[in-house]
Amino acid sequence: MQHAVQTHEPSAPAALSPRELEANLLLTAAARLQTVRDGWEGTRPQFAQALLYNRKLWSIFATSMTSDESELPITLRQNVASISVFVFKQTLTAMLNPKPDSIEPLISINRELAAGLLDHA
Repeated sequence: MQHAVQTHEPSAPAALSPRELEANLLLTAAARLQTVRDGWEGTRPQFAQALLYNRKLWSIFATSMTSDESELPITLRQNVASISVFVFKQTLTAMLNPKPDSIEPLISINRELAAGLLDHA
């Protein structure tokens, strides 16, 4: 996902590496989803917004994996693309059947990937 969101986040601090920036964005998306999950009854209006933010972020990642300019190994690109497809399907599932547990996989994926990015930053 190297540099996937670098051009899409103009207000990001310049001191962050591309991996740190991507991890930060994933953690932000996970936090928004977690807030909705934890306060389900009071945060249902934010449900769609949290899903939209996460979907947009993953759309950027998916698009960057198909770019000819990507310097990442093809296997890694394929893995991220596969995760993106799962995220899109899980997002649709959550939208069609809104309940707190439906967004747990999205929260977990974002946190795990962010942890991996930060371990290699």
